[in-house]
Amino acid sequence: MKNRSLTALVSAFARAYHAEHNQYPVFKDSLARAILTDEEYSNIGVQMSQGIGFFLPEFKGSQEEALRAVVDFQLSPTPLGRAAFTEQALHNAVMLGAGQYLILAAGYDTFAYRQPEWAGHLQIYEIDHPATAEDKRLRTAVLFPGQPANVHEVPADLTEAGWEKLLLAAPEFDPSRISFSSLLGISYYLTKTEFKQLLSVLADMLPAGSSFAFDYPDGFTFTSEAGERTQKQVMMAAQSGEPMQASYTYPELEQLLEDCGLLIYRHLIPPEITRELFQAYNDKQPEHPLSAFDNVNYCLAVKR
Repeated sequence: MKNRSLTALVSAFARAYHAEHNQYPVFKDSLARAILTDEEYSNIGVQMSQGIGFFLPEFKGSQEEALRAVVDFQLSPTPLGRAAFTEQALHNAVMLGAGQYLILAAGYDTFAYRQPEWAGHLQIYEIDHPATAEDKRLRTAVLFPGQPANVHEVPADLTEAGWEKLLLAAPEFDPSRISFSSLLGISYYLTKTEFKQLLSVLADMLPAGSSFAFDYPDGFTFTSEAGERTQKQVMMAAQSGEPMQASYTYPELEQLLEDCGLLIYRHLIPPEITRELFQAYNDKQPEHPLSAFDNVNYCLAVKR
C-alpha cells in the first residue's frame, strides 16, 4: 500500500462502468467516471476484456461484450453491493442523529463530492494511506476546485500504531459525537490481528450508538469450497501486489466484534444481498443480471 491502490482504481472503474451502462443501476456513482482519466478508464477496460478467457472461459462475443460480461460477473458486484448497503445504513444512522462519517481506506470513494441534502450537516473524514490520499486529492482538486467545507482528508497508514491521533487532530472532529464508520474492502487485506486492532481503536474512540459497516470474506474463501469467482479474486489480488490476508466464520466474527465492544445489527450473506440489493435491478434489466459475489458477506455493527 505504499503506492496508490490498484484495487481501488479497479473498484472505481467498476462503479463508473455500471453507472454509464445501466438505466437502473444498483448503485449510481455519478462521479466515478470523472475521477478516472480517459487513459485509465480505457486501459482498465482493455485489460479486463482481454482477460475474458480467465474469468469466463466459455464466453463467445465481441470485445465490448466481453468487457460487459467481466464487469457484471467479476468486477462490479462487490463494489456496487457494499456501497449501496453502506450508504443506506449511513442514511438511517444520520436520521437517528449520527453527525460524523468516517470513511476508512477511502480510496476513490466519491460520496463526499456527491453528498445528498441529508448529509449536509455531517462532518466527513476520508482516511487513507498517504500515497492514495494524495493521488485522490490531486484528482478532486481538478474536478472540484472548492472542496466542500465539511470534508476533511486524513492521510494515515491504518496499519501503523497511533494513526488515530491524526484523526483526533482533524478539523471539527469530536470523539464524543455519534459517528458512522465505513471500512469497505479492508478486512481482506489486513491480518486478523490488524483488523481487530483497527476496530478496537475506532470503538474505543467513539461513543455508544456509533455504527460500523464493512464487508468481509467468509470462512470458505481460502478453501476448495470457495466459489469460482472468489478463487479468481484471490489470485488477482495476489498478482496485483495486494494479497488477501484473512477470512472469517460468523462465530469468529461475532466474537471479534464482542471483544471490541460491538454487536452485529445487520448481517447479509450472498443470497440475501442479491435479493435485497440486486433484485430490483435484475427485474428491470434481465438481459444483464447481477448476483452477489461468492463468499462475501456484509455487516453493520453498533457500539453498545
